[in-house]
This record gives sequence, C-alpha cells and structure tokens, in this order.
Amino acid sequence: MMEKLRIDKYLWAIRIFKTRSQATAAIEENKVKWNGNAVKPARPVSLGDRYTIKTHARRWTIEVTGLLHNRVSFEEAVKNYTDITSEEDKQINQFQGSSFYTGKRQSKTGHPTKKQRRDLDDFLGDDSDGVH
Repeated sequence: MMEKLRIDKYLWAIRIFKTRSQATAAIEENKVKWNGNAVKPARPVSLGDRYTIKTHARRWTIEVTGLLHNRVSFEEAVKNYTDITSEEDKQINQFQGSSFYTGKRQSKTGHPTKKQRRDLDDFLGDDSDGVH
C-alpha cells in the first residue's frame, strides 16, 4: 500500500516553499487550492492532482506527476510536478517580479548618509557636536 503524503510536506519537498512551516501557514491562509476549494495541511496528495498556489512572489498552477517525501535538489524537484500556470498569471508574475520590494531604500532618498551629513554640517557651519 502506498504511504500517504501531506500537501504541506509535498509543497516543501518540491521547493515551492522554503520551509514546511511556511507551506503550512500558506495553506491555513487559503493560498493553496485544489479544484477551487481551500485545503488543509494534512490533505493527502495524489498523482494527477492540480493545485493553485499563491506565494508572495508569484502565482502557480501545478499538476502532481510524482510524489516526494523528502526535500531534494531543484533539478530533481521539478521532475515531480508540471507547471501549468496560465499565460495571464505568468504575465502577472513577470510584472510582480520586476516591481518586488527588496527592503532596501533607493539611492538618494530618505536620510542623508554620514558623509552627506558631515558635508551639510560643514556647509552650514554647524559646530554643535564640538568635534570640529
């Protein structure tokens, strides 16, 4: 008899999510759907199942072609599912990728750098720190 494989473990094993807890959290937030219905983390995965997955970076539609119980390299992982994402979602993914916020501020915006602050203090003649 074939051993059951949970959806959260499968999504982690095929490298859709970096950790299994991230996969479980996404499933609990209804970001993983099977036939348009939300699933639970313990739902068993079967060959031929199609899942719609929404991550922070992109939208996926995959079909299960192989079952993985352990995390493997990316090259091996992609052999166990087929990416059937629609062209419309792929275009959205491409746009999101180019406009994704990295957390770094853009150059020349926000607070001045330490050098810019010193130059500004010299220009204004500010001697309040007593170091000059």
